[in-house]
Amino acid sequence: MLNLHIFPVFPILPLFLFFNYTTGLTTDGFSLLTLKSAVDGGDKLFSDWNENDNTPCNWSGVTCANISGVSDPRVVGLALAGRSLSGYIPSEIGNLNYLRRLNLHDNSFHGSIPDQIFNATSLHSLFVYNNNLSGIIPATICNPNRIQNIDLSHNSLTGTVQKFFANCRQLQRLILAGNKLSGEIPSGIFPALANLIQLDLSSNSFNGSLPYDIGQLKSLSGTLNLSFNHFTGKLPASLGELPLTVSFDLRHNNFSGEIPQIGSFANQGPTAFLNNPLLCGFPLQKNCRDNSSIVPPATQSVSPASDDDDRKKGLKPGFIILISVADAFGVALIGLVIVYLYWRRKDSNGCSCTCKGRFGGNNQRFKFCSFPCVSGFPNTDSEADSEKGDDVGVRGGVGGGGGGEGGELVAIDKGFSIELDELLRASAYVLGKSGLGIVYKVVLGNGIPVAVRRLGEGGEQRYKEFVAEVQAIGRVKHPNVVKLRAYYWALDEKLLISDFISNGNLSSALRGQTSMILSWSTRLKIARGTARGLAYLHECSPRKFVHGDIKPSNILLDGQHQPHISDFGLNRLIHITGNNPSSSGGFMGGALPYLTQTEKVNNYQAPEARLSSSRPTQKWDVYSFGVVLLELLTGKSPEFSSPTTSTSIEIPDLVKWVRKGFEEETPLSDMVDPMLLQEVHAKKEVLQVFHLALACTEGDPDIRPRMKTVSDSLEKIRT
Repeated sequence: MLNLHIFPVFPILPLFLFFNYTTGLTTDGFSLLTLKSAVDGGDKLFSDWNENDNTPCNWSGVTCANISGVSDPRVVGLALAGRSLSGYIPSEIGNLNYLRRLNLHDNSFHGSIPDQIFNATSLHSLFVYNNNLSGIIPATICNPNRIQNIDLSHNSLTGTVQKFFANCRQLQRLILAGNKLSGEIPSGIFPALANLIQLDLSSNSFNGSLPYDIGQLKSLSGTLNLSFNHFTGKLPASLGELPLTVSFDLRHNNFSGEIPQIGSFANQGPTAFLNNPLLCGFPLQKNCRDNSSIVPPATQSVSPASDDDDRKKGLKPGFIILISVADAFGVALIGLVIVYLYWRRKDSNGCSCTCKGRFGGNNQRFKFCSFPCVSGFPNTDSEADSEKGDDVGVRGGVGGGGGGEGGELVAIDKGFSIELDELLRASAYVLGKSGLGIVYKVVLGNGIPVAVRRLGEGGEQRYKEFVAEVQAIGRVKHPNVVKLRAYYWALDEKLLISDFISNGNLSSALRGQTSMILSWSTRLKIARGTARGLAYLHECSPRKFVHGDIKPSNILLDGQHQPHISDFGLNRLIHITGNNPSSSGGFMGGALPYLTQTEKVNNYQAPEARLSSSRPTQKWDVYSFGVVLLELLTGKSPEFSSPTTSTSIEIPDLVKWVRKGFEEETPLSDMVDPMLLQEVHAKKEVLQVFHLALACTEGDPDIRPRMKTVSDSLEKIRT
């Protein structure tokens, strides 16, 4: 009888367990709970990570999204940076099949990086820098074929860089700085990394010579940082094949031989090669002298006289001629030195300092002392006086107030003080290059970085116009607009010096190229700040500026995610100096677009801005800002396309796509950036911003609101 009662129970128990499983926490949630267990004090630190929840999508630091073909939302982002977490990284993180971003930087995680986390095949960004991780770099790191960003810097990783990195074919950033990596870098890796934008191997113990194929990193930009290692051998000439905008940082190594004088090498300053004792050649002030090729001092070929008759004959005629020629050459040389010293004294007007810096152009070598030596970087007495262009700027410079050959360095901001010699000696790195000139990041002696733009040559007859425009730009003072601090004028050089904004631009942040997490509140903060800056330029600035080129790459972000508008008000300066403002570098200042029908069309531009005969208006900026809002909302970037040959005006695809979505009542979840979907509380706010963006992107300029109205509307949206 007992058996009869027992047997029917068994089928019920699995059914009960199955029902419990299907209604409990998802598999993604269970995988995340292993991290909670692996962190010291995890129960307290992750108090909202509850195993009784049905989904982890509302847990702090977790981002979910709806995946096509999958019924439930899946975890796509894990951001736990800067929380002082200690513990280890569990291998179960690799069970998050749809995880795209793993952001654990600035904590105290220890132990090795588990091989299994790279079973997360959707992973495209791994940020674990500033931890205490040790062990070797897993050979499985390239298993996610979408991986684009790897930042393992400032840990205690050991071992070598091995050839498996060649399998990361989509990789854009590889940052391994500040570890204990060693050995030689093998060949065969760099040709496979066709998309690599940033490479930083600094502050390790790498040795051996650089592989010759490092020059095949054709997409590289910014700084190639190999400093503070033990690399040896000659610099491969292939480095000169890297893009001209790439800066080298090869300091504190054991490179030897002569620096090649080809390609990108000609764009580097002496700072790039410092503390390589055996390295020589331009731009270092150390000549390369091969002892075997040095011609020894001339020896007299006249044999001593063998008898009295030879002595009576005196010197041979040939030797007398040689002495005469040498005397004449010596006199001429002394004369040239005297003339040189005279003219140098006259040109410098008694200046005795030594200029060693340079800002070189595309195919130019270093221009040592390309500016006159000056005694300082004085402040102007007043804005009114400085705008006159007379008796302002560098005292003692030739052609001081009239834009002569010597040059004039003027501080627009009275709180900004710098020696020109300090500027020229400072470490300079190329940030970018465009039709608006080359832009450098220059680190001053006090550690403060500034951005320096070279506007090029020309415009010597329009000095007063140049000064008037610069002073107008310099009087723009708003927390959301990049501040111009000083300018330099000479016949062969025009420089603009402004604040350096440290956290990249909005374009990079939107494309996941930084560790910044763009939550809804952050995006709204960026939109509000940008709107405030534009409204100020339109209605409160001295000239009521029209920017003319608003786009994410011209919206710079600082450490607090505050936006700073760059590239404004320089169209007149560009035309004064004779440059062609065909494109924007997105760093400092800018020019209004004067594009011909054969040029690429920027789809952030208003439709009427594409007509070559139209003049810039503030409604151009309103339209462009509306497109930026749509990109913040959707995560989609408007594509660049060729203009039509007809006179009809086409609206960018992103604007048409959003308008069509609202007309057809497309679900909001199909239009919003998946990174925002978990913030359900923001649905009303998102809709408000959508409507505001559509108003800004009306085809008729007269219907578009003023930027002041747009700014006020954004301020009223509650978060």
